Amino acid sequence: MSALLEVRDLRVAYGKVEALHGVSLSVDEGRIVTVIGPNGAGKTTLLGAIIGLLPARGALAYAGASMGRTSVEQRVGAGLCLVPERRELFASMSVADNLQLGAFQRYRSGDRTIASTLDEVYQRFPRLAERRAQFAGTLSGGERQMLALGRALMGKPKLLMLDEPSLGLAPQIVKEIFNIIAALKAGGVSILLIEQNARAALQVADAGYVLETGEIAIEGVSAELAGNPRVAATYLGQSVGEGSTGLVRQ
Repeated sequence: MSALLEVRDLRVAYGKVEALHGVSLSVDEGRIVTVIGPNGAGKTTLLGAIIGLLPARGALAYAGASMGRTSVEQRVGAGLCLVPERRELFASMSVADNLQLGAFQRYRSGDRTIASTLDEVYQRFPRLAERRAQFAGTLSGGERQMLALGRALMGKPKLLMLDEPSLGLAPQIVKEIFNIIAALKAGGVSILLIEQNARAALQVADAGYVLETGEIAIEGVSAELAGNPRVAATYLGQSVGEGSTGLVRQ
């Protein structure tokens, strides 16, 4: 299995304060990789550096090619897509218009298959189809997260990076969102998932990393991480062997 994303010795600093200290990770094609850790560990900084929003030192390769000197627009055009923690929707625009904006680069390049992609998004998220004329700012939290995911899918990403997709959502909606993430993987989308809900993240992911104070503290396949006594006690709030959430893993 080949790596779609390779990050090696990534370092990011805010002024004289280094936030990431030589972080290395990889995401294989067709896999979900999660990064868990406490607030302030550098998880959002990691995604910002990968997508090109933050200056960084180290090596970044995507689909076998170096991305170190490429712009955000070039990375998005190559198939990298970030769904930020705050979702960054256009509240005063309709659901349909928010989705169309997700395909802006495809439109600029003359892609004529955008309408069919929109149909696919509506099929995946029927509630968005029902609310296509509704302003994004009037949606519920779960619907806004679905819209953020749908807008990202309009860009036809090869690697989807999600920053805290469960943030602020009710437990039942969290379960629905993670089942959607699993279904995206089944559809061939590779995913880098940043998440504080470690239990849900490890159930849906193939592999994971624990990021603490800007460094990778633990890494491994998801089942091994879930069974690690330190991870279980610190991030799952349970001893090894206790029950799970029952989320679907596909």
